Amino acid sequence: MFVDTAKIRIRAGKGGDGAVSFHREKYVAAGGPDGGDGGRGGNVLFQADSNVNTLADFRYKKRYFAGDGAPGTGKRCSGKKGEDLLVRVPPGTLVKEESTGRILADLSDSEPQILARGGSGGWGNAHFATPTRQIPRFSKPGLAGEEFVVTLELKLLADVGLAGFPNVGKSTLLSRVSDAKPKIANYHFTTLTPMLGVVRVGEGSSFVMADIPGLIEGAAEGVGLGHEFLRHIERCRLIVHMIDVSGCEGRDPIEDFQTINRELAGYGDILSTLPQIVAANKCDIASEEDIRRLRDYVSGEGCAFHEISAATGQGLKELTGAVWQALSTLPPVRRYEPEPAPAVVRDVRAFEVRRGDGAYFVDAPWLTQVLGSVNMDDYESLQYFQRVLRESGIIDRLVEMGVQDGDTVCVEDWQFEYVS
Repeated sequence: MFVDTAKIRIRAGKGGDGAVSFHREKYVAAGGPDGGDGGRGGNVLFQADSNVNTLADFRYKKRYFAGDGAPGTGKRCSGKKGEDLLVRVPPGTLVKEESTGRILADLSDSEPQILARGGSGGWGNAHFATPTRQIPRFSKPGLAGEEFVVTLELKLLADVGLAGFPNVGKSTLLSRVSDAKPKIANYHFTTLTPMLGVVRVGEGSSFVMADIPGLIEGAAEGVGLGHEFLRHIERCRLIVHMIDVSGCEGRDPIEDFQTINRELAGYGDILSTLPQIVAANKCDIASEEDIRRLRDYVSGEGCAFHEISAATGQGLKELTGAVWQALSTLPPVRRYEPEPAPAVVRDVRAFEVRRGDGAYFVDAPWLTQVLGSVNMDDYESLQYFQRVLRESGIIDRLVEMGVQDGDTVCVEDWQFEYVS
């Protein structure tokens, strides 16, 4: 099954927590704090793999999580780094953030790319020892790793895209000029998925051609197979527009040319601006008048015109030579640059205090990290927590709202009685 889109969740590993530990050794008095740091969380990496040609696996497995870092231990030993997760995708896959649509990566080569970075490990209590605080009984927790819901979109890496109505001979052409073996039959929509073939034009010279399922009028609005496969032409450098010049399907070749170009333009500006070479197929059964009429019209539109017969091989060598010559003057296959995350200005000390059910509730997401480093059984650690509440303005806000001694204050999952 050919699948070219998918939506998955990726999450890098959480950093390990720092350790609270004190040195204990015979004949060593007051060894002091020796808690080690937590290990960094694992990263989520994506890599293009030529052995993978579909996104079908991502329809069944939706979550890809890297390993968490291990917590620190005594003797200043750091925790083990979380295990990285490598996700393999077909070459040409775009990874986009689902919420914003921004491009995170274009996997067009074999170089792995980090898309979600693991969180940093927390500091052990050895970092917090000072001349006035010689027995710190607290440490810092590890930070959470990056997490995204991403969409995967496969855009095949091909130099040339074959476009045209169904049953005009695109698959036959691809089978004659390359080693590809597409299904060929005398009915519409024989080709249901894009096919790739390598066309060799000489020693060390070749290009990749993509056979795209046939278009019909209204494809841009979803008629027939719709335009879902046109994304695979977006990277192409050139379009070979195949037309049945014989009219054996009961259509007018010039109207076919106009209709397909309207559908390409309806998909977007990218396809409508790509250079085209028109391949007039089935010339072996077409009249000279039909060929001349189409040639005059296409030439007037500024497109190169070639008479071919994919069934007999007529004109195929000249066509592939013209395609190769045109490619030599065109820029390389399109690459998409990752887009930076939008700058978000936020008050890191923002909070909200509300009153209800006989208690005061403090909503301050940034306090989660602070609470993770507080040991409620340690006096010095509690002093640090109280100092944060006061310096951030939370205490002043509680006083403004009329808090009294003995009232309950809820901060995240913690509850305590207010004491002035």
